[in-house]
Amino acid sequence: MNPEILVLTRIFPPAVAALEKEYVTHKVWDGPSPEAAIQRSAPKVRALVTSGLFGVKREVMDALPHLEIVLCFGNPRSTVDLAYTKQRGIVVARTPDEIATPVADVAVGLMLNIMRRFGEADRFVRAGRWPQGAFAMGRDLNGKTCGIVGLGKIGCEVATRARAFRMRVCYQGPRRKADVDYDYFADAVSLARESDCLIVTCPSNAETRGLINQNVLDALGAEGFLVNVARGAIIDQAALIASLRDKRIAGAGLDVYWDEPNVPAELTALDNVILTPHIGSSTLEVRQERMRKMLTNLKAHFTGQPVPYPAG
Repeated sequence: MNPEILVLTRIFPPAVAALEKEYVTHKVWDGPSPEAAIQRSAPKVRALVTSGLFGVKREVMDALPHLEIVLCFGNPRSTVDLAYTKQRGIVVARTPDEIATPVADVAVGLMLNIMRRFGEADRFVRAGRWPQGAFAMGRDLNGKTCGIVGLGKIGCEVATRARAFRMRVCYQGPRRKADVDYDYFADAVSLARESDCLIVTCPSNAETRGLINQNVLDALGAEGFLVNVARGAIIDQAALIASLRDKRIAGAGLDVYWDEPNVPAELTALDNVILTPHIGSSTLEVRQERMRKMLTNLKAHFTGQPVPYPAG
């Protein structure tokens, strides 16, 4: 009989279909509750599929006595307890992919949208308001300063695109990069003060949680814009909402939030913010690559081979 697999969260539908073709596949959303689905399938499940963002809690793994492998559709980072899986001898596999390009596309798209006011302009036309008068003006990108918080792979891709718009690029991070000529700022407040648009691309960790606080937003100022394609926790939620509401910053473009998929009503009510549903890496090409690597990991494990893309 084919090995039994538990899929813990909804992932790319063709990937689920491929699993169902080759394995006995249990999905937590089939049935009265996820807990019931886990309990029903627990005695025979040998593999668990989750996403990098969703991960898996230790108590779920404890409920699966024959679990051999956790497959992350994406990268687990801090969402899987790697020390615990190692202790139990559970393999953890990932699907490495190149998301810097699509995420940078979204970051710069949000910057262009919020500075040129495309979202507001769309609502203006749809509401039939154009015959009553011209739409309010947006801002040029040409000649403005793009400040990047975290000049890693995504930040570098953002910088390349910003330069194509003839923007000046500067950045903040834990250290100066020796291989770039962009201006460096040691702290986020100084960077924000210098920026027309501040784009957040840094990792989310203990050091960056709440990094973009009221002081940073005040330094960005009433003419400044904020874009976040990193993680919601990096920005002080209450401070951002207040700054947008009171026009202490000009606007924001957000692809990530504090309690996804729940977005505060205070944000959805504002005109000076563009909201997208965490689509930074959501392209067909990225999902197909992850599916291929997930299936490759699974096949290797069940044929007694080391997984080609281990986590940790």
